[in-house]
Amino acid sequence: MTVEEAGELLRRMYETAPYREKTTYIRLFGIKYASDLDSLSLKDVVTKAGLGRPSYDTEIRKGMNLAKYVQMKAGVGLE
Repeated sequence: MTVEEAGELLRRMYETAPYREKTTYIRLFGIKYASDLDSLSLKDVVTKAGLGRPSYDTEIRKGMNLAKYVQMKAGVGLE
């Protein structure tokens, strides 16, 4: 996965997140794509997504750290 592809996926997840669950969906992005994101600059991914908050890279990293402990439910995030 490239930074551009990851940025587009993050942007779509962020835009489709239910009201008051934007940060949760950023973490879910990290969970779902943890292995793909491991070699990418998370700050660059957030910038490509156009989210405007560089600190969201921390939220993605939190999700990536949780990935080895949790599983995504069907119907959550992008399929």
